[in-house]
Amino acid sequence: MRTLLALLCVLTVLGAGTLTPVRQIEADGAVNDLVIRDGALLMGTDHGSLQRLDLKTLRLETLFHLPQITDFMGDKIDDKVFSVDGIDGRYLILSDSGKGGFSDLRILEGGKATRIFGAADRHTIIKARFIDKDHILYATLGNEAVLYEIPTKKEIYRRKIGGSKFSDFALDAARRRAVFGDESGVVSVLDTKTGKILQTIEGVHVDNVFSVDIRKDWVVAGGQDRRASYANLATGEKGYFKSDFLVYAAALSPDARLAAYAMHADNSITVYDLGTRSPRYLLKGQKSILTRIVFEDGKTLFSASHDPVVMMWKLP
Repeated sequence: MRTLLALLCVLTVLGAGTLTPVRQIEADGAVNDLVIRDGALLMGTDHGSLQRLDLKTLRLETLFHLPQITDFMGDKIDDKVFSVDGIDGRYLILSDSGKGGFSDLRILEGGKATRIFGAADRHTIIKARFIDKDHILYATLGNEAVLYEIPTKKEIYRRKIGGSKFSDFALDAARRRAVFGDESGVVSVLDTKTGKILQTIEGVHVDNVFSVDIRKDWVVAGGQDRRASYANLATGEKGYFKSDFLVYAAALSPDARLAAYAMHADNSITVYDLGTRSPRYLLKGQKSILTRIVFEDGKTLFSASHDPVVMMWKLP
């Protein structure tokens, strides 16, 4: 049955154009997070670095390298950066403190890093993003969404999303809505200013949702159930494409016309046209299991995996 399913998935994408990466960017470690902000691609790496790729010149620079931490064996190791963000020259760096599994959250501005939370605060933050220069939305392992005000050092709200473990969240372009995915398979849409849950998408995923994205009124997700889903928040339409592998990464183009999913055991990416619900392109060349996909525009996208190589792709 599994072999038949894999064959059907391959046949589905045969009509799509096969593309290879136009460029490979060598980060200083395996890349855990990718975001595009203010004309640059920001990367968080296992080497403890926040790196910035200028999208015009394709020049790569390291903005900050975290000090090494001490693991439970007493050895010095690199502090893994697993979430990054940026807004108007201010950068967010989320890593592991190395003490008890608690998080380390810092803001980098003007070359100076200021710690917001450390091990003593005992936070289990999995992902963090700026809402504006003074507010951070972060998600905890216990599936809480927290809006934190930087100048006052106070929580504006703390919202429980569901009873399952948190997996991923993403912001829309205006940073007014956030979409959350968790182990239950339910996808929730949150008002970032108030913490109110605006909508839930149920019945599409039946297992852990690994990756989510939101653009305009479209939401996409990928999950352990080998489903690459889509939903329109305005019309209520929803559905999914069946994959032959766990869907670890999903992303939308800025105009929400295209959706990209990591759908195959060979780490290739399928780009679907959401208007026709049909595959347009098959992107082949990724070397390891994908962690993130981001679109720069309707023609250019980047992908990262469990290795230092970030792929740049150009669609016809």
